[in-house]
Amino acid sequence: MTQLPLPQHPIKTPLIRLSQGQLNLLETCPPQFQRIYLEQLTTPLQYEQHLKLRWGSQFHQLMQQKELGLPIDPLLEQDQELQQAIIALRETAPELWQSEQNIWREAEHSRTLGFKNYLLTVVYDLLILGNSQAKILDWKTYLQPENPHKLAQNWQTRLYLYVLAETTNYLPEQLSMTYWFVKLPTRPESLTFSYSQILHEKTRQDLNYLLTQLEQWLENYFNKGKDFPHFSSCQTSCPYYSAFESRFKPEKIILKSIDEIDEVPF
Repeated sequence: MTQLPLPQHPIKTPLIRLSQGQLNLLETCPPQFQRIYLEQLTTPLQYEQHLKLRWGSQFHQLMQQKELGLPIDPLLEQDQELQQAIIALRETAPELWQSEQNIWREAEHSRTLGFKNYLLTVVYDLLILGNSQAKILDWKTYLQPENPHKLAQNWQTRLYLYVLAETTNYLPEQLSMTYWFVKLPTRPESLTFSYSQILHEKTRQDLNYLLTQLEQWLENYFNKGKDFPHFSSCQTSCPYYSAFESRFKPEKIILKSIDEIDEVPF
């Protein structure tokens, strides 16, 4: 009796998760992406940076608790700076504290979108969904940037809006993203970016181009031992440029899911 051959099933490569922070590195300085996410080599944070990130994390947690209906006043009494920041935001944008009928809100809302061989991941500080509009709000614990165009081109703005358009029934023109800059002692300020079908298609094209490049860089890195390429724009500013003269080949990809360390000015 002739034994039939077993069906051949292709080996599926695990999908790699990518966040806006990783996309920004890929676009600006690929070797830093290699060093941080493939080789897991990072520089310890300075004490002042640690304090800023801690303060930003506490602010985000308080805003999340507010959305959950949990009391935050007892916590604010323990930190005068946080208390002043929350009060200033409430006075500047009282609508953020008002609930409306037929409006769905959630803090720290996460979404994932499959794109090529990757999972694009986003975490919205606050997502507000209405009948005809959807709004993304993001808390920034630094001063408002002088160049709004640079923030518009940042992958946080682009990816957050793109994923929301792809995972809901809203038209791109019904979406917006607002950054609230709550750094004391200045008064809270905001920047809002509207979306459109034209911007949506441009983001899709740029994602496809960038991730196609990443596939080639990963192929060269693991199969040929080649480092990720330096762009001419980052060779003089990348702190790791001189360290890429002799490298080693890791055994496997380990892409950590970053905790959105985005409280650093763009």
